[in-house]
Amino acid sequence: MTDKPPFRFATVILDVDSTLCGIEGIDWLAARRGEEMEKRVSELTERAMRGELPLEDVYGARLAMVRPRREDIDALGREYIATIAPGALEAVEKWRLKGVNVILLSSAIRHAILRVAQYIGLGPDEVFAVDVKFDAIGALTEFDRASPLTTTTGKRDIVSRLDLPRPMIAVGDGSTDRAVRGTADAFAAFTGFVSRPAVAEGADFVVKSFDELSAIVLGD
Repeated sequence: MTDKPPFRFATVILDVDSTLCGIEGIDWLAARRGEEMEKRVSELTERAMRGELPLEDVYGARLAMVRPRREDIDALGREYIATIAPGALEAVEKWRLKGVNVILLSSAIRHAILRVAQYIGLGPDEVFAVDVKFDAIGALTEFDRASPLTTTTGKRDIVSRLDLPRPMIAVGDGSTDRAVRGTADAFAAFTGFVSRPAVAEGADFVVKSFDELSAIVLGD
């Protein structure tokens, strides 16, 4: 007879924007361009996260509107760290000590996501996000248009291809996270920063903090 593992879920798939961290990256970048730009971009973001617009219809448009530079993306990486959810760092550390795999799965810009991943102890192979390219003077010239993560169902498609230990739980605040439900063994809607009823309605769990999430992951 084998001992019971020290966890309920063997893999945690974490969204970053408005889940692990308290900002929407593209909206934060837009705010650096002024209030009007922030308003225009955040409206598109919210409609996509509620499932009213396909992400693929707004992804490239938002980047084209904001036109972030390398220094903006560097600043975004620092802001992700500054706004990390209370208890998240401790929760991830506890999960990993107990043998739980942790993956960051985000439609945001990989260059910035890698900074917060390093801060919580994860390596590049544990990060799935969208690559971008800059020119010689730091202007963003292109994003990876082939990335599934620029589409509404992209997170689900990525998870279905990964050979991750099961059972696995996906955690996030938006419709793109909810789409993983059924591919992952469970979905937890994170409401600690923003609550979207349509997302919570389709969730197996609804949590507002990483303490609550940790209790579910570890079966406490």
